[in-house]
Amino acid sequence: MQKGKDSFYCRYVKRGLDFLLSFFALIVLSPIMLMLTIMGAIIMKGNPFFIQPRPGKNEKIFNLIKFRTMTCEKDEFGKLLPDDKRLVPYGRFLRSTSLDELPELVNILKGEMAIVGPRPQLVRDMVFMTDEQRKRHRVCPGLSGLAQIRGRNAISWEYKLNSDLEYIEAISFLGDLKIILQTVTKVIKREEISADGMETAEDFGDYLLRIEQISRDEYDKKQIKAIALFDCQVVKIRR
Repeated sequence: MQKGKDSFYCRYVKRGLDFLLSFFALIVLSPIMLMLTIMGAIIMKGNPFFIQPRPGKNEKIFNLIKFRTMTCEKDEFGKLLPDDKRLVPYGRFLRSTSLDELPELVNILKGEMAIVGPRPQLVRDMVFMTDEQRKRHRVCPGLSGLAQIRGRNAISWEYKLNSDLEYIEAISFLGDLKIILQTVTKVIKREEISADGMETAEDFGDYLLRIEQISRDEYDKKQIKAIALFDCQVVKIRR
């Protein structure tokens, strides 16, 4: 049986299953999501949702929806405080249980995401990827994926991106089912939420700069490119 992004399952079955499963999940989990929405509005003192543009299938930008885990506190110069200062205990709980990901069911219902697929990275991460690594965007990003069951944020960027490419070449119903079951197990055990010594995942560009795989000059140029791409795509989304 053919596997991969051009298989019968991927082209004609996967999207239908994603729609049905996300629809029923939203119904079943709606009481929990309502409670987290109210709690988040109170604890975060405002909007309980975190909405951010991310690259989707064919690098089309969409608005990812999550429950907010960090406050919007700023220093005296109006700059956001470091992540570890803004990540409140409530936010740590949401992340450790993966409950912050529940609103992404709406993204799946809309067809912007799949239940299983490469995780949607930041727009600024995308510009640091090689042409080969950017092939991960040939399919819809997922709520979970092969990289997540292999270590999530506790594995290297190279292994993560290689796992994404491996996944899109071997997409199958049984493969997706296996990933879903292993994801549930890891969520229950609260395994591999973050890398050692880091409250949040390290940006790809920051990682490449830290290991001296790119120069500071190249890093700065790509960051400018990322900002321009981000601003351009945000304008398109708002139209």
